[in-house]
Amino acid sequence: MTSNEIAPRDEQQTVATTQQAAGPAPTAGATALMQWAQEADLAYQMAQKLAATSFVPQSLRGKPGDITAAILAGAELGLKPMATLKSIDVIQGTPALRAHAMRAVVQKQGHDIELVESDATHCVMRGRRKGSDNWQTVEWTIQRAAQMKLTDKAEWKKQPQNMLVARATGELCRLIASDALHGMAYVSEELEGTTHAEVLPQKAPLSVAALTASAPTSQPEPGPAADTSYSVEVGGGTWDQNAIDDSIDWQPENEQ
Repeated sequence: MTSNEIAPRDEQQTVATTQQAAGPAPTAGATALMQWAQEADLAYQMAQKLAATSFVPQSLRGKPGDITAAILAGAELGLKPMATLKSIDVIQGTPALRAHAMRAVVQKQGHDIELVESDATHCVMRGRRKGSDNWQTVEWTIQRAAQMKLTDKAEWKKQPQNMLVARATGELCRLIASDALHGMAYVSEELEGTTHAEVLPQKAPLSVAALTASAPTSQPEPGPAADTSYSVEVGGGTWDQNAIDDSIDWQPENEQ
């Protein structure tokens, strides 16, 4: 065997020995998991810094673990961290979208959602998948809520219209676009039994732009804001400041 033949053989043995020492290359799944772990670590560091600030909703304040879960869940839906904190609640360890946020996620995917009728006794909404001509209609009535013993809860007594809209939202979004929700199938109002500063106009598309495009001629009193298309009044003339703080839809007039 010549020296020219020995050299390539030695090089091949060196390469093989190096590959064995390094071990097999990580699979695509392992690489994705490692990347997710790094993102989770960064999200937790961020959550620790935000946990005590007023930017975090009351339900998450002082809970960096829950904030981390919300940020990671929101990222899978295409939400940035600060938008997530105004859109997701963690209820008994389960992340859930608020009704307005669920509609936003579904509409961002190109699906249509419309409010047909809404009052304190019933809510009718309809929606259709992107590219489809077929509309799906969902109706929630106060009688249906009573059969499920929902109307005994305090928030249902204070804001039945809001709660009916939230229930219809969750059912409709699951019906037409469950794939857009990435397993986050329930709105937080369904799980928690509260609403988040949302009284919707009738017969209007459900979007922030549509809700704020035109102002009503009058506003209930007392009220801290004017020229908004819906209110955050919870009943009896009392304004829910926590709901105002936690809402991404409502902004005071002097901040617009």
